[in-house]
Amino acid sequence: MFDLIIRGGEIVDGTGKTRFKGDVGVRNGRIDAVGTFGGDARRIVDATGRVVAPGFIDPHTHFDVQLLWDGQARPALEHGITTVVPGNCSLSLAPLKVDDRKRLVGMFQQIEEMPPAAFTEAFEWTWESFGGYRDAIAKSLAVNVAPLVGHSVIRLWVMGADSQKRAARPDEIAAMQDLLRECLEAGAVGLSTSFVDVDEDLRPVPSRWAHAGELDALAAVLGDYGRVLQVVPEFYNTDITIARVDQLAELSLKHDITTTFSPLFDSRLTPDNVPRVMARVAEQFARGARVWPQVQTRPIDISFSFEHPSLFFARFPTWYRVMRLPRAKRIAALRDSATAEQLVAETGADGGRFVMGGLVVRGGEGAPKALEGRTLGAIADERGTSPARALIDVSLEHDLNVPFLAANLGHEASDRIGPLLADPHVHIGASDGGAHIQSFSTYGDTGYLLGHFVRDTHHLTLEAAIKKITADTAEIWGISKRGTIAAGMAADLVVFDADRIDRGNERAVFDMPGHGMRYVRDAVGIDAVIVNGEVAYRNGQYTSAHAGRICDLQGART
Repeated sequence: MFDLIIRGGEIVDGTGKTRFKGDVGVRNGRIDAVGTFGGDARRIVDATGRVVAPGFIDPHTHFDVQLLWDGQARPALEHGITTVVPGNCSLSLAPLKVDDRKRLVGMFQQIEEMPPAAFTEAFEWTWESFGGYRDAIAKSLAVNVAPLVGHSVIRLWVMGADSQKRAARPDEIAAMQDLLRECLEAGAVGLSTSFVDVDEDLRPVPSRWAHAGELDALAAVLGDYGRVLQVVPEFYNTDITIARVDQLAELSLKHDITTTFSPLFDSRLTPDNVPRVMARVAEQFARGARVWPQVQTRPIDISFSFEHPSLFFARFPTWYRVMRLPRAKRIAALRDSATAEQLVAETGADGGRFVMGGLVVRGGEGAPKALEGRTLGAIADERGTSPARALIDVSLEHDLNVPFLAANLGHEASDRIGPLLADPHVHIGASDGGAHIQSFSTYGDTGYLLGHFVRDTHHLTLEAAIKKITADTAEIWGISKRGTIAAGMAADLVVFDADRIDRGNERAVFDMPGHGMRYVRDAVGIDAVIVNGEVAYRNGQYTSAHAGRICDLQGART
């Protein structure tokens, strides 16, 4: 007697092999049989006319906080994600001393745009160690978790306030190595670091104060355990990104580790970025290095108003500074003619037409009906002004409460994204799930990959795309017993309609702690999601199953 049988589906097993029709039998949370076999089961899922694939693995998320109040990591699960990797970009919720919590929360709020209530109203902070955090999230997981530990918090633990003032001394680096070992022993899948991020006071985060020797010393520890190094490079500068690729390659070769960097954007602002970076990545792979660039499958749609700071303005220092002012001072600065002129000038000689002209006024909130759905470029033309000036004026006219949409960011050169995703050296990831939830929806990646780039444009076969987000990801991250459909593997499975699967529509929900709003994307075409043998999502509904686990990882090498 099986616990579960998935009957009659087209099995795409994650290895890249051609799909085949068959059944999948599950016992005790593991796949027990694949193909044609007899026997009965306590539960049967009819997969006739559907694809059965391994559960998808998302390697770049920020569910660190959400997992404490939502073990289902909504909406990840309904998009077929059965395993998530939180703790990216140098930030994790452990190891962390009590006195440093406020400092770290400020970094999360600045970098990942997480509202304060997510940290203060949803859970009791009972841990300091990485093992303590692992135990806290493990109580109610419906998804599997392979957590990274953040370089910034390791630095903060050892150096305190000095972590954002200076390079570390040899004894402090040794202490960081010991602390990293503790975290890896407690289940961390690797270390994340960042070369770009800032805290709430716009100061570089602790990881950015580390010199090359410190990162090398920490990479040596990763090498002892066969674990991963994740990096956020200076993605806005192609030359510096290439230099980071070279640095990661040397660390990979020296310490025999896998490295990955994210994001890699293909943008009209930097049209030669991807070809140049990927050429260097290919050179380093040819040398034997493992330097995986992460590419998002979906375009980014950022919603914002002048009510809150937004990453849309990250490339413009003056705008970014003004947006972070208290509300009354923000309004005063926008009304000040000298400041407004400086803001407009900062967007370029065209007054922001290139970077802001395509912004669309969204409906709802304070948006006037006469402007709803119109582009800022058209509004500016009608008023005889520049798009940047129109953005300021429209916002002031409506008490800052006008929402704008910046659509399709990172996918402006859409004809190049499909071949990029198909590149054998590209790692599909960088979803940012759990972050920026009040600015844009961070899910729909898997549906967009399998719907648009497989079904619509045929840039990847279904087998190749599934392999990239299952077996390949498990191998890159050293996640054991997941990523393929075979006897003995964990029973993480997705049943979906290949003719319908898509990224779904964005909508606002109010399930955040403190009744906060966030944007999500509904799943389209996903019939069932099974995690460790338990049906966690079925026919548009989450179940009460909480069978998620902290992932088993490849063993230490020493």
